[in-house]
Amino acid sequence: MHLSLPASARRLRARGGRLLRRRLLPGGEPDAIGEDAQLTGRVLDQRVVVFFPEPPRNAYQLEQWLRPLEHLDRRQGVVLITQDSRTTAQLRAGTTLPVHCVARTATLDGLVSRGRLALALYVSHHPRNFQLLRYPSLAHVYLGHGESDKAVSASNQLKAYDRSFVAGQAAVDRIAGELMWFDLDRLVRIGRPQVSIAERHRPAGQRPTVLYAPTWEGGQPSMAYSSVPTHGEALVRSLTGAGLRVVYRPHPRTGANRRDVAEADAALRRVFDEPAVQATGSVLDPGGPLTEAFSDADLLITDVSSVAVEWLPTGRPLVVTEPAEAGAVVPPSPLLAATPRLAQTAAADTAELVRRCLEDDPERAARGALVEHYLGGGDPAAALGRFLDACQDVLTARDDDRIRAKEALQ
Repeated sequence: MHLSLPASARRLRARGGRLLRRRLLPGGEPDAIGEDAQLTGRVLDQRVVVFFPEPPRNAYQLEQWLRPLEHLDRRQGVVLITQDSRTTAQLRAGTTLPVHCVARTATLDGLVSRGRLALALYVSHHPRNFQLLRYPSLAHVYLGHGESDKAVSASNQLKAYDRSFVAGQAAVDRIAGELMWFDLDRLVRIGRPQVSIAERHRPAGQRPTVLYAPTWEGGQPSMAYSSVPTHGEALVRSLTGAGLRVVYRPHPRTGANRRDVAEADAALRRVFDEPAVQATGSVLDPGGPLTEAFSDADLLITDVSSVAVEWLPTGRPLVVTEPAEAGAVVPPSPLLAATPRLAQTAAADTAELVRRCLEDDPERAARGALVEHYLGGGDPAAALGRFLDACQDVLTARDDDRIRAKEALQ
């Protein structure tokens, strides 16, 4: 005899199942708790879809694109498709763009076939991107989530996309130098619409502020650029001991893949609770916009990452750490050649290097010359215009190609 559970018990069991599923997920995987039942028969009027199958810890990758995408929405219509219920809630709190959480391939099939979708955008290289990449009716464009000298910036995965929008010539040179048999015509230089730099106005009498913004530890040895476990505490104690103000802004994924990095981050955070450190005005960054963190700093210390590139338009001193991990791949680059490097063995003397950079910044002119090379210039309005125009160009080319294909069959 089959006994049906009361509605309250069914809801409790479903909720428990969702919690268990989330706890058992491997790192980097979405919870796949979709809203598929609500999307049955839904017709999407938008022309552009942004596919983001990432868990909430990676939401920063898409959040930096939300403002440019909202501008694109006014021209073409933009919808975000996720595969994690927590990411969905987080994005809905930060944008007016529609966000749909899809768990089942059949649901995705219906949304693509019924609606007007023509252009798909991607900001990460998650393997689940192939769930949407398989549709030939869409033009597929990779946006990425940062311009940097990291090895992943020249990933062979770029070959999966019809086009890749890149910031400047540095990305073109990097990809051309690393990838075999890659058609460089797929690359479209648009700049970085997200980069908006405010002038630094330090209040009278305030100590110089050093922004320490390291990257995360990466998913594999070749990407182990984080200085948190190797430089972090010695670096901060050197700076605060010399009377400098430090703002610590860890990457959102710091400690995601390695326990030792998570422990080092926790220990470093505790340093900012010490009275002597607090007396310098040093603080943890609350996680606001990067542009606000930039506007509050006189000098940046970071790792090999996109933060170093986006700092360039400030014109202020920059120090980049040297990875201590033996497997980290650090290709030569114009930016690293024009920047003082900080080795792990010198972390305890960071204050001496910073003082020299603040008083005499001989690399300033060399860094200034790199703004165009890496970012296509420092004007975010011009970059936004190029982004919008590039999307229109892809849509026009896609539409024309579809028309020609249909005519050829007649």
